[in-house]
Amino acid sequence: MTDHTRSMTPIIEARNLHKRFGTFTAVDDLSFRVEKGEFFGVLGPNGAGKTTAIRMIYGFSPLTSGSMRVFGLNIEQGWREIRSRLGVCQQENTLDPDLTVEQNLLLFAGYFSLPKVIAGQRSRELLEYFALEHKKQAKVEHLSGGMARRLMLARALINDPELVILDEPTTGLDPQSRHQVWDKLKELRSRGLTMLLTTHYMEEAAWLCDRLIIVDHGKILVEGTPRALIREHAGDSVVEVETPSEALREFTRSRNLQHDDLGNRLIIYNTLGPDLEHQLRGAFCDQTCTFRQGSLEDVFLRLTGRGLRE
Repeated sequence: MTDHTRSMTPIIEARNLHKRFGTFTAVDDLSFRVEKGEFFGVLGPNGAGKTTAIRMIYGFSPLTSGSMRVFGLNIEQGWREIRSRLGVCQQENTLDPDLTVEQNLLLFAGYFSLPKVIAGQRSRELLEYFALEHKKQAKVEHLSGGMARRLMLARALINDPELVILDEPTTGLDPQSRHQVWDKLKELRSRGLTMLLTTHYMEEAAWLCDRLIIVDHGKILVEGTPRALIREHAGDSVVEVETPSEALREFTRSRNLQHDDLGNRLIIYNTLGPDLEHQLRGAFCDQTCTFRQGSLEDVFLRLTGRGLRE
């Protein structure tokens, strides 16, 4: 293989993935690519199939059919090498509570057969990078939620991976801790590390991801950059109207505007530009109107619905 060909090989290439559990299809013909150095997002409601798809990437969940290549290697034959070259930060806290912060890193380094000297050096570097060096002798149970999350990230990086999989890395964190994690992840991306993210925080996905897919019922609904998806499905601006009049509803229908009618609230997605906003302000906004920018959350709700998922 030439250097040029190797550089063109995606980090992840999934083709026509299927995963079935008995009669239930969790992943239904999923195909996507993640390029080297890309921060890629996989979004979807609970039960959409995203976690199952992610687990197939590192060989935790075998494929029913389709193909998965990571680093150009077939996951079914090359899973040992693949696992040695990636890091996984799981949603659940899987740190060992009986060990200190430093011991958690050194133990994990042993799974990759890192020499003791290199393991110690990597641990010191990561503790400093994630501002945990002053806690290296503390037991995990004494860490705050934000510190524990940063330690999970540090552990995922102990083997100097080429790809890091982040499964809802900031769930349960306060805004300050969440932004600290975001800053570190953006810095890692700037160094060329490839990352794959699942999250329920749409702001997080919009802030971090170069490109993303939204999955529901095991299928990809859309794929693109956050900005392009917002522009296509939510528009440059959104108008929310409380207790909308029938005249406004008729105007919305007659102009064939993209909208969601929630009964006591009408959400209009402005894909037509400032003229529409001026019309709405002049003719209908003696009522309670809120004008705001479109967001990735608007896209997510429009495509996957607003009903609760159990």
